[in-house]
Amino acid sequence: MTEVPTRTSVPNMVDYAAERAAFRIAIPPVFNYVQDVLEPLAQSRGGELGLLSLGPSGEVVGEHTFAELAQASRRVANLLTGLGVEKGDRIFVMLPRIPEWYFVVLGAIRIGAVPMPATSQLTPRDIAYRISRAQAKVAVTDTAGAAKLDQVRGELPSLGEAIVVGEQPSAGWRPLDRLMEQASSSPGSSRETAADDPMLIYFTSGTVAHPKMVLHTQASYGIGHRITARYWHDLRPGDLHWTVSDTGWAKAAWGKLFGQWAEGAAVVQMNMGKPDPDLILDVIARHGVTTFCAPPTLYRSLVLTDLRRPDLSGLRHCTAAGEPLNPEVIRVWQEAVGLPVYDGYGQTETINVVANYRCLPVRPGSMGKPVPGFEVDIVDDQGNPVADEVEGNIGVRAHPERPCGLFAGYYRDEEATRAAFRGDFYLTGDRGRRDQDGYLWFSSRSDDVITSSAYRIGPFEVESALVEHRAVAEAAVVGKPDPLRTQLVTAFVILAPGYEGSEQLARELQDHVKRVTAPYKYPREIHFVTELPKTVSGKIRRSELRETLQGGSES
Repeated sequence: MTEVPTRTSVPNMVDYAAERAAFRIAIPPVFNYVQDVLEPLAQSRGGELGLLSLGPSGEVVGEHTFAELAQASRRVANLLTGLGVEKGDRIFVMLPRIPEWYFVVLGAIRIGAVPMPATSQLTPRDIAYRISRAQAKVAVTDTAGAAKLDQVRGELPSLGEAIVVGEQPSAGWRPLDRLMEQASSSPGSSRETAADDPMLIYFTSGTVAHPKMVLHTQASYGIGHRITARYWHDLRPGDLHWTVSDTGWAKAAWGKLFGQWAEGAAVVQMNMGKPDPDLILDVIARHGVTTFCAPPTLYRSLVLTDLRRPDLSGLRHCTAAGEPLNPEVIRVWQEAVGLPVYDGYGQTETINVVANYRCLPVRPGSMGKPVPGFEVDIVDDQGNPVADEVEGNIGVRAHPERPCGLFAGYYRDEEATRAAFRGDFYLTGDRGRRDQDGYLWFSSRSDDVITSSAYRIGPFEVESALVEHRAVAEAAVVGKPDPLRTQLVTAFVILAPGYEGSEQLARELQDHVKRVTAPYKYPREIHFVTELPKTVSGKIRRSELRETLQGGSES
């Protein structure tokens, strides 16, 4: 039996500079993640747990070994081939956090088809946009998703086959369980895929425009996420890793699939609705989760609970990504749980490219330093690196050598692909700065920067200051048009339990921000709200908040 790593286990990276200097990653000319990673695991460690599936209350609904996962992928590969699916065909996959999501995605990758994962929160209009934009040939979803798709199916001439997990809502749907029962478990349908063949398409969050299709290739993405799992998640055999993520987000590829198994760890998925902080902590303790990754919004909820219960001593490593994690949240978590939260940074277009690591001191609020194999820097609009402490664009060096894990481009959108690259760098669309020790600090999305009285203000710093106040559970900051100052710094605040919004509390929060940051950054308006608009991947839709301010009044 594989030994479970503990908090005192030596980290995978013990010397950051030496690891970066020595790092090399081999990209073979032919690669297929399922055939080259999962199948060898099925042979060498076939009886070991690969996937632990939990229900809404944290109960076990499925335990799949590496051998069982490989066999399920063969069955799906054979049934897809029997339906006429060919290499390169796009498959729309909208399933909740259930084992069948893995079966379908793995089966498609095995034959060189291209899965397009989507969140179950999509509307019929969203579904139609994605299927028609990619000309998907097959759709796989659950009963609720099938009912949505039926509303727009007449608008989708490319869609030839529709497969459902669960009850058939109407005629024309094929049940996945029956198809899998009838399919062979032989590897006969497996197809050779070149390193640069398409493997996966994710849609961007679409915070300010229509989502773009992010294309990842077989080797770059399938191999690249070993960097994510090895250095940031610090995984190894014996770990049970839980990334809290919807299957429709790229975060699922980051933390539920590629790198974790490649490093020999098992993964957890939980088919839950709105996250319950107390239940999540109970699940970690009950099932022996050793490494945990969650978005900052969830950590903000977790630190409002009693972190002393249940016993979290089996947890050895914690990470966060999606948006920057506020320093105050990191402090409260570490004091209660005894572990730092290692913030990481990347996008749908990349693997994890910047992170905090066990071998380096965490600077709360910083994204950390670039991962081995990547050069990430702060550059101007032409792609030229800027000086320390100067704000600029967060850029990933893509030339002369393209790093393993960077997307191939925006599928069927050459103009958007060209626009994303300046000089030798891919520009992420985010703003930040680099300190004198090489740590990178996120400022804002490029389109979220606030200009007020000639000052440029990143909303994250103001949000972090607000969250440090005991009355604030969550905050979002945007700029409101103003004829005198260009924009007013405006905050939307969700209060912690036991607090009520008032003019007095608003003034107290304003004074608090003045003390914590530069006085010119304080929010001139504060709106107390019960929720914040977010994308399907959990990111705050600041564009929507800005729209609500047209003609709005001060709170």
